[in-house]
Amino acid sequence: MDALYTEEERLIRNTMREFADAELAPNAARWDENEEFPWASVEAMKRMGLMGLTAKPEHGGSGASYAELAIAAEEVSRVCMTSSTTLLAHLSLGVSTIDRFADGGQAERFLPAACSGDKIVAWALSEPSSGSDAADMQTSAKRNGAGSYVLNGSKIFITNAEQSGLIVVFTSTDRAKGHRGTTAFVVESDAPGIEMRGMHGKLGIRGSGTAEIYFSDVEVPAGARLGEEGDGFRIAMTILDSSRVSLAAQSVGLAQGAFEAAARYVQQRETFGELLKERQAIQFMLADMATRTDAARLLTRRAAQLKDAGLSHNRESAMAKLYASEAAHFCVDKAVQIFGGYGFFRENPVERMYRDQRITEIYEGTSEVQRIVIARSLLKDYAAA
Repeated sequence: MDALYTEEERLIRNTMREFADAELAPNAARWDENEEFPWASVEAMKRMGLMGLTAKPEHGGSGASYAELAIAAEEVSRVCMTSSTTLLAHLSLGVSTIDRFADGGQAERFLPAACSGDKIVAWALSEPSSGSDAADMQTSAKRNGAGSYVLNGSKIFITNAEQSGLIVVFTSTDRAKGHRGTTAFVVESDAPGIEMRGMHGKLGIRGSGTAEIYFSDVEVPAGARLGEEGDGFRIAMTILDSSRVSLAAQSVGLAQGAFEAAARYVQQRETFGELLKERQAIQFMLADMATRTDAARLLTRRAAQLKDAGLSHNRESAMAKLYASEAAHFCVDKAVQIFGGYGFFRENPVERMYRDQRITEIYEGTSEVQRIVIARSLLKDYAAA
């Protein structure tokens, strides 16, 4: 694996691995068991400079590449999906949207606190009626006579909502225009008229905060609008393309964590007078796990490098997210199988990995949505002249 990386990237990986093992892994089971938001993880990631990792240095970010973000995300996810979900929703969705689409004044106003992690950013796109249909915005933003907008509506499944200081909100400013009437705003989380209700009882990533957000006559200044009216759908799709790189890396990390747990276990577990590592059936499982993890890592790295080069990566990001999430599914399943009955109890980290993995095939575009994106792109390439 070392041959994949530059010397600087290897240093990042080694540093992040040490950090994750020391700061995150010891608390991951507790955060999961208690549905406890990982504030200690956030503080640790703030000290590491992760909260503004890819944002511009002039606004408090580190200016890191997406290839470097993928390495960091993999190492965090390897030991704690709750921490990686908290980080990536803030950074790859919220901070990245402001960093990329805010004007100078907006960037100076919002980004320093976001990049330092003093204000967590939530990203509010999904609605109860829309699911994967990002163009179907029911939340409305109407101009009033005071040079501002009034927001009404609701959002659902919003990561970091209750813990946030800022929310990037996608609204409809003109439903007659469909997706061309979608507009994005940055809203202070404590603005009058905003109510949040935590959503509990999740299967996995249980320590990650998830909530519904209700907007009731929330007044937002026109200066908080990102871009022009109607730019919101383009902004959302652009950010999702790049965010899928980090989610692919998250799945790679989860797959790697499952593989490592299984590979260590077979060195010590003995059945019928023989170590598991000597059994060909087990060896084949480990070989398949490692192969799929490496393939997912390579797809993710390709997408990240295209993003860093400023090249189109829509198809490649979808491929990486699709394959990596399904590779993680395969790996955690095999890990539980290798552990046998021991893997079925919460005392074992692979039990948590098994539950955490399932969301990777759902959020920020289901596997079915990724296949649609990939197929449409392919068909354009082979359209009849």
